[in-house]
Amino acid sequence: MRKLTFKISILVLICAGPTIFAQENIDSIVVKDSVKAVIKNENGVKNTSISKEDNNRNVMLNAANNTSPRDVNIGLPATVGGITILENDLPSVYFFWPELPNKTWRQSVSLESTGLLKMDQLANTMGDLGFAVNSYAQTGTKELKVKGKFTTSNFGWFQGDVNVSGPINKNGWSYTLGAFTNFDPSTFKLGFNRNVDETKIFRAGITKYFNNDKGKISFLYKYADSYNIGNYAVYQYKTDGKVKELDNFRIGRDSYVVNDGEIRMKDILSGKDYWASMHGKDNRTSSHNIDIFGNYLLDSGWNFKFSTRAHFAKARMSTIIPLSIFNADATDGYTYASNGNTYSGPVGTQLAMHTPETPIVNIAGRFSLNKQVGNHNLTFGLLEQYYNIDKFTSNRSFFFQTVSAQPDRLIGPSTDQYGFYNYNSGGEYHSGTENKISVYATDEWKVNDNFNLSYGLNLRNHIINGEFSMTPRTPGFVFESDDFQSINESWFHIGGSLNATYNITKKFGLLANFLYTEENRRLESYSQAFTPDTKKIKSPLGAFGIFWNTDFIQLISQATWLTKNGYLGRYNLVNPNNTTQVDVASVDYSIETLGWTTDFVLKPFKGFNLHYLITFQDPVYKDFSFNAFNENYNYSNKNVVGISKVLMEIDPSYTIDKWRFWASFRYFSKQYANLTNALYFAPRWETFGGINYTLNDKISIGATVINFLNQRGASGTINGAELITDANPYNGKLLTGSYMMPLTGQLSVSFNF
Repeated sequence: MRKLTFKISILVLICAGPTIFAQENIDSIVVKDSVKAVIKNENGVKNTSISKEDNNRNVMLNAANNTSPRDVNIGLPATVGGITILENDLPSVYFFWPELPNKTWRQSVSLESTGLLKMDQLANTMGDLGFAVNSYAQTGTKELKVKGKFTTSNFGWFQGDVNVSGPINKNGWSYTLGAFTNFDPSTFKLGFNRNVDETKIFRAGITKYFNNDKGKISFLYKYADSYNIGNYAVYQYKTDGKVKELDNFRIGRDSYVVNDGEIRMKDILSGKDYWASMHGKDNRTSSHNIDIFGNYLLDSGWNFKFSTRAHFAKARMSTIIPLSIFNADATDGYTYASNGNTYSGPVGTQLAMHTPETPIVNIAGRFSLNKQVGNHNLTFGLLEQYYNIDKFTSNRSFFFQTVSAQPDRLIGPSTDQYGFYNYNSGGEYHSGTENKISVYATDEWKVNDNFNLSYGLNLRNHIINGEFSMTPRTPGFVFESDDFQSINESWFHIGGSLNATYNITKKFGLLANFLYTEENRRLESYSQAFTPDTKKIKSPLGAFGIFWNTDFIQLISQATWLTKNGYLGRYNLVNPNNTTQVDVASVDYSIETLGWTTDFVLKPFKGFNLHYLITFQDPVYKDFSFNAFNENYNYSNKNVVGISKVLMEIDPSYTIDKWRFWASFRYFSKQYANLTNALYFAPRWETFGGINYTLNDKISIGATVINFLNQRGASGTINGAELITDANPYNGKLLTGSYMMPLTGQLSVSFNF
């Protein structure tokens, strides 16, 4: 279901203590510690201050798919686009819709480094709330380097990833070349195509090293081409929160995407009727990326760091989302679209959305100066982001299909001859530009041997210019030339953080954090037929805790309070009294959460590491009310959908000689599956495990098992059930929703010469 906030999110540790964690291998979770490790700050200068990256968990281990990082939970729902991804200090995409980050960015050997940027650093430098994957592209090297990784799975997944870099001449010039290809059938079979994800990313660049180790400058080009097809599961729901697999539909193994992969649409701008496919050109996003980045050490001792980007994309997107299931008999008038035969049995109502080719331009630059001045590590920066999207549309239609693996399209009494109806009901449109310019400053101040203080401030001006329409999107709707009106907005935002640590003893102390961000709206907020509430969205966060570091254990425990207003949810609602009747509602609401998290790393003996995390939290909706089907609904103080109140991670690993054994267990307590909290999913475990073998210093082999407990349950939300208040009628009912990957084995070979 398309809404701005619907993914699973929960509160985790907002690390600001003196323990530094470092990730060793992206195929597993490995934790190292160093109280005063020598690190590099954001400007490439070595120092011994608190790390800006929090790598005590592997965000690349995703239990849902092979294409995107996992969401790092903060107690608030994540966006549809998932966790923020930075490349060379700039967002890989300016805004996730309609160009999702995984259409242009993947974990790759063509990335020199990948980490997890802390919340305070994202607030200070970008003015945004949350964690971010922080990655840097491989630049040219002074010596020849060849590295690569090939991955496959028992379902036929193939991923090839190579990078070559080396010198061009003796004058400091070098090159880098990289190629990433992904052909992933996932774990289910489509009726019309082998692969669920096909992605190609190619890189080429040159680097100039300045004399006397003053720095370097790199020129990098990246081309990306990608499409991805989503899937849902059908299951029989039980009121104890568990689901029962159907005889004719295996969760995670069967496709609920219509078997020909075709949807019929009406262009909301021209009125032209057309067919769009779920694969190929109608669902493919391509982009060209030009980066110029590097650093230069000035004679004054200030390190000047710069990163600029020109990004040009053509985004296309085809999406099918299940809404509801009802039963029909032979007299109800449903027939197979393929042969006209009468159909009786369960019928699935589907929402189809298609975004035709949409040009996107993003020009961005980030510039900073950094220097150690006495006990202060100072950084001053400037960030500029320009974004243009030209006539974004989301054309929509509805259709019926059989409830089965590789379902057939049905023609019903309310559809046209192709089986579709309600063209462009709830369709979307916006067009225009956004411009953000920010100045920021940070200071890491060692006040004395026991007291450390770090703080930052971000000042941002956000301008929106464009057009939208207030015209209602009734069935069959097409825009007229005079339906549009202009958008002209300018907002000023303040963001920043204040973090303090105090050592009571050499190994034990207190920590306190405060973080604050502001925003208003985006162009995307104007997509529907109303003017969104443009009041300021504020996100204050406060935390207080303790830390304890010894050779045996490194521990942080803290309580956190967090709130955010201005959430804009868009819900495709199903009338609980008439499941064939649907409506679209937009809701402006807030979320508040209070949590307590304890995180520690234990090293009882040589070669063994244990990372453990536990979080207790209580996120609830605030000011949540809307009208639908001539009734008023109010869900204030209800628990937030898809978020567990208890989270646990247990990550043991053991290294001996050339072998490494690791596992990762993630526990999620009960998650509510609809807005009324009447439906929920039972607690579940997400499990990963693997073995890594280092053949020599050049070649290593890794084997990974996802969901080795072979849980076949569902997770997330239940489509079309937002208004259900009594769970009993749903006991044994057929529903659709998201799910975890089934038991999957993966094998990879990595080399580095």
